[in-house]
Amino acid sequence: MSLRDYLHTVARCPSIEELWETHTQKMAEYGFDRLIYGFTRYRTSTSLGDPEDFVILTNHSREYTDEFLGKGLYYHAPMVRWALTHDGACSWTVLHEMAREQAMTPAEERVIEFNRRMDVHAGYTVSFKSISARSKGAIALTARPDLTQEDIDAVWAEHGNDIKLMNDIAHLKILTLPYTAPNRSLTPRQREALEWVGDGKTMQDIAVLMGLTSATVEKHLRLAREALAVETTAQAVLKAAFANQMFVLDA
Repeated sequence: MSLRDYLHTVARCPSIEELWETHTQKMAEYGFDRLIYGFTRYRTSTSLGDPEDFVILTNHSREYTDEFLGKGLYYHAPMVRWALTHDGACSWTVLHEMAREQAMTPAEERVIEFNRRMDVHAGYTVSFKSISARSKGAIALTARPDLTQEDIDAVWAEHGNDIKLMNDIAHLKILTLPYTAPNRSLTPRQREALEWVGDGKTMQDIAVLMGLTSATVEKHLRLAREALAVETTAQAVLKAAFANQMFVLDA
């Protein structure tokens, strides 16, 4: 697939699943056979937010993700730390330099050792520019086990600008598509009630528009708040809007 064909395909992708399949296949052409994309809108000075609210896309094995994501190793990963304070692309050469200089913390060394065991030893990290202090996105591009960091650096020297462009475009496209995190999905009635709240309707208005009692509308809104793990309906509207779960044509 040419770069032009890739961009046309991504621009027309109707779902994150289709986009991710296209993107992983394209990155594999350059030697990156395993990817992890992560995005949060709920970052603070001390936290990346609730992991269940992250947008996480990966084609790594379940064995890898259960440990790296499920047990929180990602939080101590040196390249994750780098991505939080930088924009752009970075070769994992910096990891080898840190190891040689013994500049890693014990927690970081455990991550590196785990990655070595899982044949995650060469690659690049792309950190996307944020327009909000609360949001951050990045993608880790892991090279095939048979490729060294020197091999993948040579690939990047020749194709790095195109690879970064494709990852930037994929990231921007992901932000426009509906994403339902585990345990965060809304029922059609919950979504409809939130949409009417978003339109500024009163509880009485919503009851009439939905053909329900006010008590039933409040029940749907309460369940929506619980599903989205928020305290107020205003927060529920905001979180559902962030995840593109409201006013979706094919919802």
